[in-house]
Amino acid sequence: KAKYEIDKESGLIKLDRVLFSSVMYPANYGFIPQTYCDDKDPLDILVLCSVDVYPMSIVEAKVVGVMHMVDNGEQDDKIIAVLKDDPIYGKWRDISDAPKDIVQRLRHYFWTYKMLPGETSSLAVDIDDVYGREVAHEVIRQSREDYRKNFG
Repeated sequence: KAKYEIDKESGLIKLDRVLFSSVMYPANYGFIPQTYCDDKDPLDILVLCSVDVYPMSIVEAKVVGVMHMVDNGEQDDKIIAVLKDDPIYGKWRDISDAPKDIVQRLRHYFWTYKMLPGETSSLAVDIDDVYGREVAHEVIRQSREDYRKNFG
């Protein structure tokens, strides 16, 4: 239920917020270093695996897809990956290898995670679709290029 962010001034990790609802992140949630996105943050990544990963851990992940998302008017794509050597998820090569309910769970989580009691939709979040590995690699390439343009 904890949402961590990198504090840009100190370079340290900080607790950004505790999620209001009773839901928890549907995957390990982090970022890809040396990437830069429309939301002025590094590119987000969801790593599906059999274990919880501690904040600030480096993992070898295989990219399998991307969820195109707009959050408060800013492009906020979520790369979907699997832990490379995970005995369950590590066999996936593309998001099409994932059971449909996992993709639905990811979409549902990001559509609802900012809802407050009494609201019927997450007005600030718009999820376009979930795309495969090739599109995901293009998003990563673009975010690395944007990082180089902004930070050298």
